[in-house]
Amino acid sequence: MTDVNAAIIAERCAAQLLSGPPARTAVDVVRRLLAVQGQDSRGARLAIRARSAGLTAADIDHGLTQDRSLLISWLNRGTLHLVAAADYWWLHALTTPSMLTPNVRRLAQEGGISADVADRAVTVIDAALAADGPLTRGQLAERIDVAGIRTQGQALVHLLAAATVRGLIVRGPMIGREHAFVRVGDWLGAAPARFDRDVALAELARRYLAGHGPASERDLAKWAGLPLRDARQGLTAIASELADRADGLAQLTTDRTQPASDQPGRTQPASDQPGPGELPAPRLLGSFDPLLHGWTDRKPILGAHKDVVTSNGVFRPFALVNGRAVATWSLTGGRVKLAPFGPLPEPVTAALRADAADVIRFLG
Repeated sequence: MTDVNAAIIAERCAAQLLSGPPARTAVDVVRRLLAVQGQDSRGARLAIRARSAGLTAADIDHGLTQDRSLLISWLNRGTLHLVAAADYWWLHALTTPSMLTPNVRRLAQEGGISADVADRAVTVIDAALAADGPLTRGQLAERIDVAGIRTQGQALVHLLAAATVRGLIVRGPMIGREHAFVRVGDWLGAAPARFDRDVALAELARRYLAGHGPASERDLAKWAGLPLRDARQGLTAIASELADRADGLAQLTTDRTQPASDQPGRTQPASDQPGPGELPAPRLLGSFDPLLHGWTDRKPILGAHKDVVTSNGVFRPFALVNGRAVATWSLTGGRVKLAPFGPLPEPVTAALRADAADVIRFLG
């Protein structure tokens, strides 16, 4: 069993915007959490629903497509994440260098795609997007196939990842129900003139704690996919901003912060913060919800219910009650079906029914 107690769970849920006043916009949610697991499109949108009020999935699509305030890219841990466009540059520079070698290795495993062939594919992707972008994954696959480069199996994914970690492309706007790819420069403009890794590590620690504190240095390292020494360096850089806790966990002393600009290191106090002891109301959380990705140990939330995470690494949607998972759920034919782990009190069931209605409203 874990030694993370209910008070810490309550503090983390408050940091996650699962209790207290909800966020007003999708960007507010994403900037608070810094990066939201993004390989499941519906799950990423539902993460925003659970932390806001009155939004719809169309609002997230608007941020991705019209105002370009949101995007998806391979970042932390080599995984697709939804981030604010303003945070893309420094997060990409900080978290992607370690992905280059594994990407080359995976391409070699996928039909023996050599580094030279991968370079040629990246050139094809870049040229296609320059001429005709935005383009969907299928449209880019056609261009790469025409060039005589293998895209079967997972080869296409790793070729797109190669172009992404090199800083050339991101997943930007929606075309129908698909995320289209765009060239970074075309979509976001010119890159900042300078990247300061020390400043970025400090900002990473600060922003991580704003959306996940209290937490340990190992929690931060695992979440960001960086070496433990980097997590320690970032936390050391903001030591004057940290509370003195008996349990040794790191937490910001002031109100949790939100960025004041698109430059790392410039923050401003966030208003309407919940009390530290407040647990969320019963809530339906989507697949790959950030509450299961922010720390080294998921047992404080899942307990013995390990089947929320399947053997092939899929994180199932689940119901959160008093800071604990009490059921999984699915959406079929426009209806939410709950699968409780055990009997639930009627008031809890009623609250989850009401939240299920909001899921339907949100998804439209």
